[in-house]
Amino acid sequence: MRPGRPLAAALAEGPLVLDGGLSHQLAAQGCDLSGGLWTARLLLDDPGQLLAAHTAWARAGARVLTTASYQAGFEGFARRGIGRAEAAGLFARSVSLAREAGERAGAEVWVAASVGPYGAVLADGSEYRGRYGLSVRELERFHRPRIEALAAAGPDVLALETVPDTDEAEALLAAAEGCGVPLWLSYTVAGERTRAGQPLAEALGVVAGRDQVIAAGVNCCDPADADGAVALAAAVTGGVGVVYPNSGERWDSAARRWRGRASFDPGMAPGWGASGARLIGGCCRVGPREIAALATHFPRPHPG
Repeated sequence: MRPGRPLAAALAEGPLVLDGGLSHQLAAQGCDLSGGLWTARLLLDDPGQLLAAHTAWARAGARVLTTASYQAGFEGFARRGIGRAEAAGLFARSVSLAREAGERAGAEVWVAASVGPYGAVLADGSEYRGRYGLSVRELERFHRPRIEALAAAGPDVLALETVPDTDEAEALLAAAEGCGVPLWLSYTVAGERTRAGQPLAEALGVVAGRDQVIAAGVNCCDPADADGAVALAAAVTGGVGVVYPNSGERWDSAARRWRGRASFDPGMAPGWGASGARLIGGCCRVGPREIAALATHFPRPHPG
Protein backbone atom coordinates (compact mmCIF):
# COMPACT_ATOMS: atom_id res chain seq x y z
CA MET A 1 0.00 0.00 0.00
CA ARG A 2 1.30 3.42 -0.93
CA PRO A 3 1.49 6.13 1.77
CA GLY A 4 -1.41 8.53 1.77
CA ARG A 5 0.76 11.55 0.98
CA PRO A 6 3.72 12.31 -1.24
CA LEU A 7 7.21 12.04 0.17
CA ALA A 8 7.81 15.78 -0.27
CA ALA A 9 4.82 16.53 1.96
CA ALA A 10 6.13 14.21 4.67
CA LEU A 11 9.54 15.87 4.55
CA ALA A 12 7.92 19.21 5.30
CA GLU A 13 7.14 17.82 8.77
CA GLY A 14 10.77 17.00 9.54
CA PRO A 15 13.49 14.45 8.76
CA LEU A 16 12.71 10.93 7.62
CA VAL A 17 15.05 8.02 8.26
CA LEU A 18 16.48 6.09 5.33
CA ASP A 19 17.64 2.50 5.48
CA GLY A 20 21.29 1.46 5.51
CA GLY A 21 23.43 -0.74 3.30
CA LEU A 22 21.17 -3.33 1.69
CA SER A 23 24.13 -5.49 0.71
CA HIS A 24 25.34 -5.45 4.33
CA GLN A 25 22.05 -6.84 5.59
CA LEU A 26 21.83 -9.42 2.82
CA ALA A 27 25.37 -10.59 3.58
CA ALA A 28 24.37 -10.91 7.24
CA GLN A 29 21.50 -13.13 6.08
CA GLY A 30 24.03 -15.37 4.34
CA CYS A 31 23.26 -14.33 0.76
CA ASP A 32 25.71 -14.75 -2.11
CA LEU A 33 26.07 -11.36 -3.83
CA SER A 34 28.86 -12.27 -6.22
CA GLY A 35 28.55 -11.39 -9.89
CA GLY A 36 27.78 -8.26 -11.81
CA LEU A 37 24.19 -7.85 -10.62
CA TRP A 38 25.16 -7.67 -6.91
CA THR A 39 21.98 -7.31 -4.79
CA ALA A 40 19.83 -7.44 -7.94
CA ARG A 41 20.76 -11.09 -8.49
CA LEU A 42 18.34 -11.94 -5.67
CA LEU A 43 15.47 -10.52 -7.71
CA LEU A 44 16.04 -13.66 -9.76
CA ASP A 45 17.52 -16.13 -7.30
CA ASP A 46 15.81 -15.49 -3.96
CA PRO A 47 13.42 -12.52 -3.70
CA GLY A 48 12.36 -13.70 -0.25
CA GLN A 49 15.76 -12.66 1.06
CA LEU A 50 15.21 -9.15 -0.25
CA LEU A 51 11.80 -9.01 1.39
CA ALA A 52 13.36 -10.08 4.70
CA ALA A 53 16.11 -7.47 4.43
CA HIS A 54 13.72 -4.63 3.61
CA THR A 55 11.48 -5.71 6.48
CA ALA A 56 14.43 -5.64 8.88
CA TRP A 57 15.12 -2.03 7.89
CA ALA A 58 11.49 -1.00 8.32
CA ARG A 59 11.34 -2.62 11.75
CA ALA A 60 14.56 -0.79 12.68
CA GLY A 61 12.81 2.52 12.01
CA ALA A 62 13.62 3.27 8.36
CA ARG A 63 10.74 5.08 6.68
CA VAL A 64 12.28 5.15 3.21
CA LEU A 65 13.31 1.78 1.75
CA THR A 66 15.70 1.62 -1.21
CA THR A 67 15.22 -1.01 -3.89
CA ALA A 68 17.71 -3.68 -4.98
CA SER A 69 18.19 -2.06 -8.38
CA TYR A 70 21.39 -0.06 -7.79
CA GLN A 71 23.58 -2.28 -9.97
CA ALA A 72 20.82 -3.60 -12.22
CA GLY A 73 20.75 -2.96 -15.94
CA PHE A 74 19.15 -4.53 -18.96
CA GLU A 75 22.62 -5.51 -20.18
CA GLY A 76 23.45 -7.32 -16.95
CA PHE A 77 20.14 -9.17 -16.98
CA ALA A 78 20.77 -10.12 -20.60
CA ARG A 79 24.02 -11.78 -19.57
CA ARG A 80 21.87 -14.01 -17.35
CA GLY A 81 19.69 -14.87 -20.35
CA ILE A 82 16.88 -12.51 -19.31
CA GLY A 83 15.03 -10.70 -22.11
CA ARG A 84 13.90 -7.09 -21.88
CA ALA A 85 10.28 -7.81 -20.96
CA GLU A 86 11.28 -10.13 -18.13
CA ALA A 87 13.98 -7.70 -17.00
CA ALA A 88 11.40 -4.91 -16.82
CA GLY A 89 9.39 -7.20 -14.57
CA LEU A 90 12.41 -7.63 -12.31
CA PHE A 91 12.80 -3.87 -11.98
CA ALA A 92 9.13 -3.77 -11.00
CA ARG A 93 9.67 -6.59 -8.51
CA SER A 94 12.36 -4.53 -6.77
CA VAL A 95 9.75 -1.87 -6.04
CA SER A 96 6.97 -4.24 -5.00
CA LEU A 97 9.22 -6.10 -2.55
CA ALA A 98 10.12 -2.89 -0.73
CA ARG A 99 6.44 -1.89 -0.70
CA GLU A 100 5.44 -5.25 0.77
CA ALA A 101 8.10 -4.96 3.47
CA GLY A 102 6.55 -1.74 4.74
CA GLU A 103 3.19 -3.47 4.96
CA ARG A 104 4.70 -6.41 6.84
CA ALA A 105 6.30 -4.03 9.33
CA GLY A 106 3.04 -2.10 9.76
CA ALA A 107 4.83 1.16 9.01
CA GLU A 108 4.24 4.12 6.73
CA VAL A 109 7.08 3.59 4.28
CA TRP A 110 8.07 5.33 1.06
CA VAL A 111 9.92 3.38 -1.64
CA ALA A 112 13.00 4.85 -3.30
CA ALA A 113 13.92 3.19 -6.60
CA SER A 114 17.70 3.05 -6.68
CA VAL A 115 19.44 4.17 -9.87
CA GLY A 116 23.16 3.67 -9.52
CA PRO A 117 25.81 5.21 -11.78
CA TYR A 118 27.18 3.67 -14.95
CA GLY A 119 30.27 2.56 -13.04
CA ALA A 120 28.17 0.50 -10.65
CA VAL A 121 26.73 -1.51 -13.51
CA LEU A 122 30.28 -2.14 -14.75
CA ALA A 123 30.91 -3.70 -11.31
CA ASP A 124 34.56 -2.63 -11.33
CA GLY A 125 34.58 0.14 -8.72
CA SER A 126 34.66 2.90 -11.32
CA GLU A 127 31.71 4.71 -9.72
CA TYR A 128 34.33 5.98 -7.28
CA ARG A 129 36.28 7.56 -10.11
CA GLY A 130 33.73 8.64 -12.72
CA ARG A 131 34.90 9.94 -16.09
CA TYR A 132 34.23 6.74 -18.01
CA GLY A 133 35.07 8.22 -21.41
CA LEU A 134 31.39 8.55 -22.36
CA SER A 135 29.58 11.74 -23.29
CA VAL A 136 26.60 13.08 -21.34
CA ARG A 137 24.34 12.00 -24.20
CA GLU A 138 25.75 8.46 -24.19
CA LEU A 139 25.24 8.21 -20.44
CA GLU A 140 21.70 9.51 -20.81
CA ARG A 141 20.93 6.82 -23.40
CA PHE A 142 22.26 4.18 -21.03
CA HIS A 143 20.26 5.32 -18.02
CA ARG A 144 16.93 6.13 -19.66
CA PRO A 145 15.62 2.53 -20.09
CA ARG A 146 16.47 1.70 -16.46
CA ILE A 147 14.73 4.81 -15.19
CA GLU A 148 11.68 4.24 -17.37
CA ALA A 149 11.34 0.65 -16.13
CA LEU A 150 11.58 1.72 -12.48
CA ALA A 151 9.27 4.70 -12.90
CA ALA A 152 6.63 2.45 -14.47
CA ALA A 153 6.63 0.35 -11.28
CA GLY A 154 5.32 3.28 -9.23
CA PRO A 155 7.99 4.10 -6.62
CA ASP A 156 7.54 7.18 -4.47
CA VAL A 157 10.90 8.64 -5.50
CA LEU A 158 13.89 7.82 -7.69
CA ALA A 159 17.21 7.75 -5.85
CA LEU A 160 19.88 8.87 -8.33
CA GLU A 161 22.69 7.89 -6.02
CA THR A 162 26.45 7.51 -5.64
CA VAL A 163 26.96 9.86 -8.58
CA PRO A 164 30.68 10.52 -9.10
CA ASP A 165 30.67 13.61 -11.32
CA THR A 166 28.57 16.35 -12.86
CA ASP A 167 28.50 14.79 -16.34
CA GLU A 168 26.68 11.76 -14.99
CA ALA A 169 24.43 13.93 -12.84
CA GLU A 170 23.35 15.88 -15.92
CA ALA A 171 22.77 12.64 -17.82
CA LEU A 172 20.68 11.11 -15.05
CA LEU A 173 18.58 14.24 -14.65
CA ALA A 174 17.96 14.37 -18.39
CA ALA A 175 17.05 10.69 -18.51
CA ALA A 176 14.59 11.11 -15.63
CA GLU A 177 12.93 14.25 -16.99
CA GLY A 178 9.26 13.70 -17.69
CA CYS A 179 9.09 10.24 -16.08
CA GLY A 180 6.46 11.43 -13.60
CA VAL A 181 8.34 10.47 -10.44
CA PRO A 182 10.13 12.91 -8.10
CA LEU A 183 13.79 12.25 -7.39
CA TRP A 184 16.75 12.95 -5.21
CA LEU A 185 20.32 13.30 -6.45
CA SER A 186 23.24 12.37 -4.22
CA TYR A 187 26.94 12.50 -5.02
CA THR A 188 29.70 10.34 -3.65
CA VAL A 189 32.44 12.68 -2.47
CA ALA A 190 35.90 12.89 -0.96
CA GLY A 191 36.15 16.01 1.16
CA GLU A 192 34.44 18.90 -0.60
CA ARG A 193 34.79 17.45 -4.11
CA THR A 194 33.08 14.80 -6.16
CA ARG A 195 35.02 11.62 -6.81
CA ALA A 196 35.89 13.04 -10.23
CA GLY A 197 37.34 16.12 -8.57
CA GLN A 198 34.74 18.84 -9.17
CA PRO A 199 33.90 21.23 -6.33
CA LEU A 200 30.76 19.93 -4.64
CA ALA A 201 29.19 23.39 -4.67
CA GLU A 202 29.49 23.44 -8.46
CA ALA A 203 28.17 19.89 -8.77
CA LEU A 204 25.11 20.62 -6.64
CA GLY A 205 24.28 23.54 -8.88
CA VAL A 206 23.01 21.19 -11.61
CA VAL A 207 19.73 20.70 -9.71
CA ALA A 208 18.90 24.40 -9.70
CA GLY A 209 15.48 25.15 -11.16
CA ARG A 210 14.45 21.49 -11.45
CA ASP A 211 11.10 21.03 -9.73
CA GLN A 212 11.36 17.25 -10.05
CA VAL A 213 14.28 17.23 -7.57
CA ILE A 214 12.97 17.07 -4.00
CA ALA A 215 16.39 16.65 -2.32
CA ALA A 216 20.10 16.79 -3.08
CA GLY A 217 23.19 15.85 -1.14
CA VAL A 218 25.71 13.04 -0.63
CA ASN A 219 25.95 9.33 0.05
CA CYS A 220 28.57 6.57 0.22
CA CYS A 221 31.16 8.91 1.67
CA ASP A 222 33.10 9.08 4.89
CA PRO A 223 30.86 10.27 7.75
CA ALA A 224 33.39 13.03 8.46
CA ASP A 225 32.67 14.50 5.01
CA ALA A 226 28.93 14.61 5.60
CA ASP A 227 28.78 17.62 7.94
CA GLY A 228 30.08 20.16 5.47
CA ALA A 229 28.29 18.56 2.54
CA VAL A 230 24.85 18.85 4.18
CA ALA A 231 25.31 22.53 4.94
CA LEU A 232 26.64 23.12 1.44
CA ALA A 233 23.68 21.35 -0.17
CA ALA A 234 21.24 23.53 1.75
CA ALA A 235 23.15 26.69 0.87
CA VAL A 236 23.55 25.93 -2.83
CA THR A 237 20.13 24.45 -3.59
CA GLY A 238 18.02 26.29 -1.04
CA GLY A 239 16.11 23.06 -0.62
CA VAL A 240 16.04 19.75 1.20
CA GLY A 241 19.24 17.84 1.90
CA VAL A 242 19.83 14.10 1.74
CA VAL A 243 22.74 12.41 3.49
CA TYR A 244 23.62 8.76 4.01
CA PRO A 245 27.33 8.10 4.47
CA ASN A 246 28.93 4.69 4.68
CA SER A 247 30.48 3.17 7.79
CA GLY A 248 33.75 5.04 7.39
CA GLU A 249 35.58 1.95 6.22
CA ARG A 250 37.22 2.11 2.79
CA TRP A 251 36.45 -0.30 -0.05
CA ASP A 252 39.58 -1.68 -1.72
CA SER A 253 38.30 -2.55 -5.19
CA ALA A 254 41.50 -4.40 -6.13
CA ALA A 255 41.46 -6.65 -3.07
CA ARG A 256 37.65 -6.60 -2.95
CA ARG A 257 37.55 -6.03 0.79
CA TRP A 258 36.83 -3.27 3.31
CA ARG A 259 39.72 -1.64 5.16
CA GLY A 260 40.00 0.72 8.11
CA ARG A 261 37.72 1.29 11.07
CA ALA A 262 34.03 2.13 11.24
CA SER A 263 33.26 5.70 12.28
CA PHE A 264 29.53 6.02 11.53
CA ASP A 265 27.93 7.56 14.61
CA PRO A 266 24.12 7.88 14.77
CA GLY A 267 24.68 10.75 17.19
CA MET A 268 25.84 12.85 14.23
CA ALA A 269 22.38 12.75 12.69
CA PRO A 270 20.75 15.58 14.67
CA GLY A 271 23.47 17.90 13.44
CA TRP A 272 22.76 16.88 9.85
CA GLY A 273 19.09 17.59 10.44
CA ALA A 274 19.88 21.00 11.92
CA SER A 275 21.94 21.79 8.80
CA GLY A 276 19.03 21.09 6.49
CA ALA A 277 19.01 17.35 5.82
CA ARG A 278 15.54 15.81 5.72
CA LEU A 279 16.48 12.36 4.39
CA ILE A 280 19.05 10.80 6.71
CA GLY A 281 20.41 7.27 6.82
CA GLY A 282 23.41 5.10 6.07
CA CYS A 283 25.06 3.42 3.12
CA CYS A 284 27.61 0.60 2.84
CA ARG A 285 28.33 -1.34 6.03
CA VAL A 286 25.69 0.50 8.07
CA GLY A 287 23.29 -2.02 9.56
CA PRO A 288 19.85 -2.09 11.22
CA ARG A 289 21.35 -1.54 14.67
CA GLU A 290 22.83 1.80 13.60
CA ILE A 291 19.65 2.82 11.79
CA ALA A 292 17.57 1.95 14.86
CA ALA A 293 19.82 4.19 16.96
CA LEU A 294 19.58 6.95 14.37
CA ALA A 295 15.79 6.66 14.27
CA THR A 296 15.52 7.50 17.97
CA HIS A 297 16.52 11.06 17.07
CA PHE A 298 13.65 11.47 14.59
CA PRO A 299 10.55 9.74 16.00
CA ARG A 300 7.42 9.76 13.87
CA PRO A 301 3.95 8.93 15.15
CA HIS A 302 2.41 5.74 13.81
CA PRO A 303 0.04 6.59 10.94
CA GLY A 304 -3.58 6.67 12.01
